[in-house]
Amino acid sequence: MNENKTVKHSGLWAVFFSILSLLWIFPIVLVVINSFKSKAYISNNAFSLPTGKAFVGWDNYVRGVETTNFFASFGWTAFITIGAVLLILVCTSMCAWWIVRVNNWAAKTLYTLFLFNMIVPFQMVMFTLSKLADMFGLNTPWGLWIVYLGFGAGLAVFIFTGVIKGIPKSLEESAMLDGASVPRTFFQIVVPIMKPSIISVAILEAMWIWNDYLLPYLTLDLGKYKTISVAVQYLKGGYGSVDMGAMMACLVLAIIPIIVFYLVCQKYIVSGVMAGAVKG
Repeated sequence: MNENKTVKHSGLWAVFFSILSLLWIFPIVLVVINSFKSKAYISNNAFSLPTGKAFVGWDNYVRGVETTNFFASFGWTAFITIGAVLLILVCTSMCAWWIVRVNNWAAKTLYTLFLFNMIVPFQMVMFTLSKLADMFGLNTPWGLWIVYLGFGAGLAVFIFTGVIKGIPKSLEESAMLDGASVPRTFFQIVVPIMKPSIISVAILEAMWIWNDYLLPYLTLDLGKYKTISVAVQYLKGGYGSVDMGAMMACLVLAIIPIIVFYLVCQKYIVSGVMAGAVKG
């Protein structure tokens, strides 16, 4: 009897989460559907399928790519995302290791500052940041790496410190007794153990940076560099008119890489985040 109840409850939960998953996926499906429809049909009936006169084929994609100079924006977005994520991973993992292993007042103070960084609203500093970016030459894609490091370090350090607390210190001591230097000990002993958490942080940071609009808009020299999220805004015309078909097409092209990246690496997210949360 108890087994039957358990099976019944499991089935109900499966149905509930299936419906919830469909609700989450529906907006993406809606964007894909509307990317093949003309502007008039998108405005009048956004939920209909692209059939008959509503179907315009690949016209929206061609127009969107040409209007926004999409491939250049795609290149800059990839360059910023990959560079910023790598910088965050390297700097924050080493910093978290130092915080855990040193564990003095300076390390604890630094860790507290990283936690504080997670709760400070971006809106409090965004206008000051824009001015400072121009003053210190951070209004370039490689300068934006530094900006993203500052805003993304809090979460990464929080997760990594939790993971490193669970790594036996004896492993590192044994490596050093065998003649390994400090950098070699970190990269050959600590980093492989941290791999699930490193991948999970990389996914979270990449999704944030790839889709971000405000930081590139406020920081970059838009006359030279544009990310996808910024370039899509140029599909807006005068008097509030928007080329919705081309915008939907560009959004589809923009979300494909990050969805593929997420699907490939998703198995590491839960294990990596839970490792940091439980050990921390």
